[in-house]
Amino acid sequence: MKLGRGAVVVVELDPTVGHEQRGVRPCIIVSDPDVIGDQRFPLVCVVPVTGTPGEGLLYPPLAPGKSGLAKRSFALIDHLRSVDKRRVRSVFGELAREEIAAIDDGLTVFLGLGNPLHGTDAPPVR
Repeated sequence: MKLGRGAVVVVELDPTVGHEQRGVRPCIIVSDPDVIGDQRFPLVCVVPVTGTPGEGLLYPPLAPGKSGLAKRSFALIDHLRSVDKRRVRSVFGELAREEIAAIDDGLTVFLGLGNPLHGTDAPPVR
């Protein structure tokens, strides 16, 4: 199974605690391709997907189609997590370049790496 950044994969997220997304669900791989391909690193970073609409940079919309998603969905940037590659059950498809860019904008804000709307030197959007 070929894992790449922007791939939509089915992941077993259980066991979970509290408000974490649980169950077997689609997720987006956001790890760097060089890290994914290196066997020394058994983990991959994913963002779970939901059908429940969210608002703002932390919940970018995802279109059905090439992604393998059956309906309009939303990335849950605030549920970013690392999972063992063995939790990945299958690959659905791949996101469009614009959708990956929207996820990157959300990750930039969520991780405090700067404000994607005003450059990395500006304080993050709150």
